[in-house]
Amino acid sequence: MKILIIKLGAKGDVIRTLPILVALKEKYPESEIYWITKPQSKEILNTIKTIDKVLTIPCEIEEKFDILYNFDIEKDATNLAQKINADKKYGFYEEEEFATAFNIPSEDYLNTLFDDELKKENRKTYQEMMFQAAELTWKKQHHPIYLTEQDKSYAKNFIKENKINTERLIGIHIGSSPRWPSKSWHEDKIIEFIKEIKKKNYDVLLFTGPDDKEKNEKIINKLVQEGIKVYKNNPENSDLEFVSLINSCKSIICSDSFALHVSLASKKPTIGLFFCTSPYEVEDYGILKKIVSPNLYNFFPEKMDKYSEELVNSISVEEVLKALEPI
Repeated sequence: MKILIIKLGAKGDVIRTLPILVALKEKYPESEIYWITKPQSKEILNTIKTIDKVLTIPCEIEEKFDILYNFDIEKDATNLAQKINADKKYGFYEEEEFATAFNIPSEDYLNTLFDDELKKENRKTYQEMMFQAAELTWKKQHHPIYLTEQDKSYAKNFIKENKINTERLIGIHIGSSPRWPSKSWHEDKIIEFIKEIKKKNYDVLLFTGPDDKEKNEKIINKLVQEGIKVYKNNPENSDLEFVSLINSCKSIICSDSFALHVSLASKKPTIGLFFCTSPYEVEDYGILKKIVSPNLYNFFPEKMDKYSEELVNSISVEEVLKALEPI
């Protein structure tokens, strides 16, 4: 049994598609699985032993497959899905320049992308919708991100060099890509929150990515001026270095972002802040506490790409502190 999966998208979306592998290996234990993705996701996918071959776009596929699953509606994905030779196809392809479903169960997800009211009403998680598209049984399957000893040693060295007590270490990543400017908690709220948890003798690791460098430098500088120390990662960390640091934290506080999906894959107690994206589409696995902005439905989904000062201030420090306490 030769299976091809196409999933491009953001790295977080690739991570939350991984549970499909668990179901496929249950159903087809002797299967050979190929996965096509973007180059940015290759580092994580290369660690997964149930994937026999990771390919990145652009690519030409001459081989024939028994089953093709395309979980992406990007043109690069739908064009590939249309061209590839496979006996059975599930998910999405392109027809007359529009994303179309190969099979009826895939239509639910497609409809939520193009109908704002259906998007608002949807109560299925992303994973549930992908399993439905693949015609596989959703049983809340979980898939970890595997780390080598070298990856783990990166975090161990970071913790040792900084003399951090990991039992009291809270990881905070309230970043977002420029595409979703209102996904991030306001920096004043982040500063106020850090001040409060430092009073409770927590250590703080402020996670920064390439898009958050300036914002997080401002936060750290303001805290330093008040004599408050926080730790920070290297914004240029590789994905696996980033994962290893997430693994070192007692719990994670983040927006609906790459860090959220890494934290859930790592089975870390997580507090997720939702400002302009659907909290229902994120599977909680029993470890995620969701804090939803009271203003979310003023922006979701029609104005998800707009920045609002009121929106990013709409979750209080007290709410997050309360969610953190039992951890």
